[in-house]
Amino acid sequence: MANGIVAVVGSPNVGKSTIFNRIVGKRHSIVDDAAGITRDRIYAKASWLTKEFSVVDTGGVEIESVPFQKQIRAQVEIAIEEADVIIFVVDGKVGVTRDDRIVAKMLYKANKPIILAVNKIDSIEQMDNISEFYALGLGDPLAVSGAHGIGIGDLLDKVISLLPEKKIKEYDDTICFSLIGRPNVGKSSLVNAILNQNRVIVSNIEGTTRDAIDTPFKREGKNYMAIDTAGLKKRGKIYESVDKYSALRALSAIERSQIVLLVIDAKDGIKEQDKHVVGYAIDAKKAIIIVVNKWDAIEKNEKTMAEFTKTVRDNFKFLDYAPIVFVSALNKSRINTIFDAIDASYEAYNTRVATSVLNEVMQDAQIMNPAPYFNGGRIRIFFANQVSVCPPTFVLFVNDPNYMHFSYNRYIENKLRDTFDFSGTPINIVCRERK
Repeated sequence: MANGIVAVVGSPNVGKSTIFNRIVGKRHSIVDDAAGITRDRIYAKASWLTKEFSVVDTGGVEIESVPFQKQIRAQVEIAIEEADVIIFVVDGKVGVTRDDRIVAKMLYKANKPIILAVNKIDSIEQMDNISEFYALGLGDPLAVSGAHGIGIGDLLDKVISLLPEKKIKEYDDTICFSLIGRPNVGKSSLVNAILNQNRVIVSNIEGTTRDAIDTPFKREGKNYMAIDTAGLKKRGKIYESVDKYSALRALSAIERSQIVLLVIDAKDGIKEQDKHVVGYAIDAKKAIIIVVNKWDAIEKNEKTMAEFTKTVRDNFKFLDYAPIVFVSALNKSRINTIFDAIDASYEAYNTRVATSVLNEVMQDAQIMNPAPYFNGGRIRIFFANQVSVCPPTFVLFVNDPNYMHFSYNRYIENKLRDTFDFSGTPINIVCRERK
């Protein structure tokens, strides 16, 4: 579980994305010498000294009127609003700029822990360059070089010392599910329909939900927890129109869930953003159900549902295991199908397979379809064992993990799904060399 959010902010071309990539340990953000490359906020998980946290990269803020500048500034304001710690990156070779002062003014109002990172200090001779940044009034500057990795360890030491200790609510004997989706698809209305009472504010204005709302309830003797994902707190000049890029609080709701309901608007159809939003649930390895809302607004015939199902499958090829349900929050129709899918997915998410049965399936799979020759050899599965649930995770002891072709890995997964009911849940398959 990620423990806190760190935002990387600053004016354009100071090296924010380079530092972001150093922190997360891979080239996640696009890095280029041209100013203004990063426009949307980019999220990733990072860890340092066993402590995990989320990192968000932002576009640069500058005075000049350039394309996307209003949206970029809005995104930075949102990142500042949601972050627990802020890394303010400045250019040690250029010195203090007007844009740096603008960002500093934004940060004065944030009332958040701020680390002033003076980037591009590539040698000891350049250390004197950091002294002028005291003028920004944000404490002691920290010299770093994103390009060479200098000072990144000290930066991360300071980050984790400032991150708060967040305790995640845990509910025993309770099926926890969250609802995610782009703005105005009817998440809050759907929560109300599920609860059959108005426990959440509902409005056709995007971004009505301001705080994560955990609502416990019982249905047919089972305990459930509905987690409605929050929007943004309106502070200063935060532009709600860019809410479609925001997933910081949705990330927290996803982490606390066992099952994630991706809500899609039947009227608007599937948007690219739907795929972006559900990506966080996939990364978190949660069980997923696709909920098509506003089904009442669609003119239907006997083929409509089948055609829409095909469209969903074509657009979400990576979620072929996720059940699809069609509902209307407005009319409270077909809500029972959501619970059927939730119960089945929860059971699949917690399924354990007996070791003897699992190994019989692996032997049959290899007999029916021998592995292809790949990377200089042919993989052979000697033994299989399930090591955990939520999601079901299987370790295959093999002759050489490098021989596993992705298509054969997919074949093994499909064999497991054909044999056992894993509807709604991802499956982890890990190959280890038998010694």
